[in-house]
Amino acid sequence: MNTPQAAGSVPPHEVQALKRGLTLRHILFIALGSAIGTGLFYGSASAIQLAGPSVLLAYLIGGAAVFMVMRAMGEMALAHPVSGSFSEYATRYLGRGAGFITGWTFALEMAFVAIADVTAFATYMKLWFPTTPAWIWISSLILVILGINLAKVKAFGESEFWMTLIKVAAIIAMIVGGILLLIFGAQFNVGQDSSVTNLWDEGGFFPNGITGFLACFTVVMFAFGGIETVGIAAGEAENPRVSIPKAINTLPVRILLFYILTLTVIMSLYPWHQISGEASPFVQIFEGLGIGAAAHILNFVVITAAVSAMNADFYAAGRMLYGLAHRGMAPASFTKVAKNGTPFMTVVCMGVVMVIGVFVNILFENAFLIVAAIATFATVMVWVMILLSHIAFKKEMKRAGASTEFAVPAWPAASYLALAFMIFVIVLFAFYKDTQLALIAGVIWCIFLAVIYAVAVRGKSESTNADLKQ
Repeated sequence: MNTPQAAGSVPPHEVQALKRGLTLRHILFIALGSAIGTGLFYGSASAIQLAGPSVLLAYLIGGAAVFMVMRAMGEMALAHPVSGSFSEYATRYLGRGAGFITGWTFALEMAFVAIADVTAFATYMKLWFPTTPAWIWISSLILVILGINLAKVKAFGESEFWMTLIKVAAIIAMIVGGILLLIFGAQFNVGQDSSVTNLWDEGGFFPNGITGFLACFTVVMFAFGGIETVGIAAGEAENPRVSIPKAINTLPVRILLFYILTLTVIMSLYPWHQISGEASPFVQIFEGLGIGAAAHILNFVVITAAVSAMNADFYAAGRMLYGLAHRGMAPASFTKVAKNGTPFMTVVCMGVVMVIGVFVNILFENAFLIVAAIATFATVMVWVMILLSHIAFKKEMKRAGASTEFAVPAWPAASYLALAFMIFVIVLFAFYKDTQLALIAGVIWCIFLAVIYAVAVRGKSESTNADLKQ
């Protein structure tokens, strides 16, 4: 029986390729930043409108399930710290077809989210430069992101560190400022006091009933998308045995701080039905503190969030495609690595996808809806595959009589509950008009990948599957 590769060891094909340049500080901030994006600054308003204050419970439940996904991925990452991460695990424990679908679905997710981020970036820049054509900002940002991702991996880690620092500072400032406004009895509307009682006085904690509560999960789960990047980074972490567990174990604190506490403060300051999304709640709080330049401050923060997210999308998709290519599941040219350890062909490929995707976004009015729908389905689909891979991983470990350093808590009950929850979220897509497109697009995508695998990949030799079996 083959036993898992020793944690922290480097697979043979990576000794001459990717270089481990991400420190503990980088990994921690990559994990921290993955929870903060435009989904929090603007997207949370949609979830609030669907569920009201009960959205807090949805974030708590969804966050618990995502934590189990991350712990499952973390246990496998320490056993196999490789560039392909969970696609490699799906290949090893579920079969090549599963690995192919998982890897390309994740790459698709990252590409589509990056397209949305770069389009949002151009929109944000209009506040300061309303007459400048959007293509100038889009092309400039793509060049900057290409530059960062074509440099040593440490450049990616440093850029994410500083951009995350800005986002975290904005969140903390909002929370502290909001609490001060509550303490001093701020009143944003005549006859409407700011108080925690707004969490249950405006129609109760479940103002839209169980239907609204369930509907918000499709939005809530999308907000957590991208946290898998930590698993991708394990392949280039200097000491994954230390950095990966620490990064993953901060997830509950991140969820409580950045989502639960933030939204609690916002919905205490304003009745939930007044948060329409037309203006960011962050702007309203900064204005309430007497900061006249609130819109400009927030614009800087959301621009930073968009650039940071796109930077991480490039990195994660590129490394995933690199891993797929090494297993004969992507073009062989994707295995080419520069002297500094960067898989430059995959990075360039992402740049081309960005250019094409943005033009599609500009030419077709509803393109963004399709982009968001596929990304939503892809996010949950990847999590399902991670959990299935981990369950198979644990069974093999049991047969081999082996153990791991970072075992998931409450195994096996918690893992199976998390899997059931993720499948439940996918089923929910079929019952709501706004998410049916996600389900249809996702099913078509999976069928497309299955056909491509059967025609062009099945039986093709792979060069690295043995690495996981050493």
